[in-house]
Amino acid sequence: ASSAASSLVVAPVQLTLRVMETSDLHANVMNYNYYQNRQDDSVGLVKTATLIQQARDAVDNSVLVDNGDLIQGSPLGDYFAKVSGLSTGVIHPIFKAMNQLDYDVANIGNHEFNYGLSFLDEAIDDANFPYISSNVFIDDGDNNADNDEPYFLPYLLQEKTVIDQAGASHTLRIGYLGFVPPQIMQWDQANLTGKVIAKDMVAMAQRYVPELQAQGADIIIAIAHSGLVTETAKGLDENASYYLAGVDGIDAIMFGHAHRNFPGGAGYEGLEAVDNIKGTIRGVAAVMPGYWGKYLGYIDLSLEYAAPTGWRVKDSQSV
Repeated sequence: ASSAASSLVVAPVQLTLRVMETSDLHANVMNYNYYQNRQDDSVGLVKTATLIQQARDAVDNSVLVDNGDLIQGSPLGDYFAKVSGLSTGVIHPIFKAMNQLDYDVANIGNHEFNYGLSFLDEAIDDANFPYISSNVFIDDGDNNADNDEPYFLPYLLQEKTVIDQAGASHTLRIGYLGFVPPQIMQWDQANLTGKVIAKDMVAMAQRYVPELQAQGADIIIAIAHSGLVTETAKGLDENASYYLAGVDGIDAIMFGHAHRNFPGGAGYEGLEAVDNIKGTIRGVAAVMPGYWGKYLGYIDLSLEYAAPTGWRVKDSQSV
């Protein structure tokens, strides 16, 4: 005989997590085109901020990330790097704005290195959110790669309180990785030689994903300042988002660098294992939000929890 209690089936817990991304802002804080000397309401973090608030208010659960190329690219950025400088206690205007928007984490882009490491360190020191980079290491001058020390925090494990569809609260442990093109060593050779080295993005993902899993990450999000191509990887690839999607354990990819939009961007139709409507790469949820604050990108991750496997991404839609 079986009891009624033993025949009960407990439904999996389900919730949606909205992962929002800005990328390639290039020091465009205001809705102004300095090169054309006119107001431009299509650009600027002040305009993106409205999109962030609207997207955040529409859901129960969200996080916000930035994907770099932040402090360079407009006359405002050049002024603070080359004219006024950043002394101790002076906050870069881009961070004065971003500190009001409750970012969870930010990644380092390649243009962050254009003004040298000292300026970069002084700039990001005023962010009230953590910075990560998983493939930039201190150049210690030896040939033992196993002992290389990360220059930045290599990853972040963050606990978020989330609400499921039934209104119950849960703690979700989100792991973040951040990647920058290794080509920074050529593009900013004068600023970086002898100070840091940059490693292959995929190799570092394969190294750090298991570490995050061992520390209890429920989901892992890669913030890759790297575009999307599908040709065969050569190693130390500049545009490695497609290859990162092949790393087991990565649940979502927030990418950038290419100044394009994904999903929906021209040129991404018909690529093998790329869904330009749903926004997936090799089945992994992904988004890229253009440049200069023109767009906010986000992924709605449908998450499901069931013992003993834990949380998994059941479905997704990128916008």
